[in-house]
Amino acid sequence: MALPTYASPLERVWYYTYLTICVLVFLFLILPVLIVIPLSFNVEPYFSFTEKMLALDPDGYSLRWYDTLLTLGHPTADAPRDNAWWWSAWENATWVKAAKNSLWVGLWATVLATTLGTIAALGLSRPEMPYRRLIMAILISPMIVPIIIIAVGMSFFYAKACVAPDSAVGMITGTFLSTKGCLANSYLGVIVAHAVLGIPFVIITVTATLSGFDQSLIRAAHSLGANPRVTFFKVVAPLILPGVISGALFAFGTSFDEVVAVLFIAGPEQQTIPRQMFNGIREAISPAILAVATILVIFSVALLTVVELLRRRSDRLRGVTGR
Repeated sequence: MALPTYASPLERVWYYTYLTICVLVFLFLILPVLIVIPLSFNVEPYFSFTEKMLALDPDGYSLRWYDTLLTLGHPTADAPRDNAWWWSAWENATWVKAAKNSLWVGLWATVLATTLGTIAALGLSRPEMPYRRLIMAILISPMIVPIIIIAVGMSFFYAKACVAPDSAVGMITGTFLSTKGCLANSYLGVIVAHAVLGIPFVIITVTATLSGFDQSLIRAAHSLGANPRVTFFKVVAPLILPGVISGALFAFGTSFDEVVAVLFIAGPEQQTIPRQMFNGIREAISPAILAVATILVIFSVALLTVVELLRRRSDRLRGVTGR
């Protein structure tokens, strides 16, 4: 917003000072993220800019670290890159397996978190719901409680949450449980843990969408003979869908970024990208981590762009203007 023509000199000084402070804060927050992108193209195995990179010499840049994401753990990395090579990379490459685990866990954790979070938000939005504030505080507590406490608690709980391999539960979830029939070191355990961490984001976004929801639409649908199921899917769901999708995206991002809980409850087979990056920093530092970080930055920007578009669509559906 431009300054009015009648602004005093003091107001002009404060205006430009404020803009300068905002720019400095923005640069302070964004530069550590953006600096990773050019470093991921470094031809040398360093985490710093070389003389060739600073001189913008093409010889100082390379895609070798992106290639490492496909060759690390590949049994025949130097072989010709035919269909067999790419299939082997899909099955054996360390970073590819970590990406598949992150996507697999994130997908199911998002489905579980979105379903439970939406149901909870719908219940908490009703004025006759007793103890709404207390229930809301409990449901969003995973956002407030330090993740290390949640991870330790889940680790102790999962270690005792075992089922017999020949039981009904063991047979149904055998592919998700560990070899001992426990939630610890299993896909199901990681999915449930990530869903718990993602539910608060779904509740908050859906509740924010419901705050502008006109309850008279439900009464109008009932007066026209629609039952509760038809009312929900034909009236409520289309209006809260942007909030539900936004919450699902946040839940997926939370799952995709989570590392502390995975360190406590996951096994070697559930190695996700954040855990692989943690192991890479601790055991064998490689600029391949920067390549993964660059990909994650691009992915996060795309995710936030979708969230913003959904927010604007939700505002239009609710008749909110001026944003």
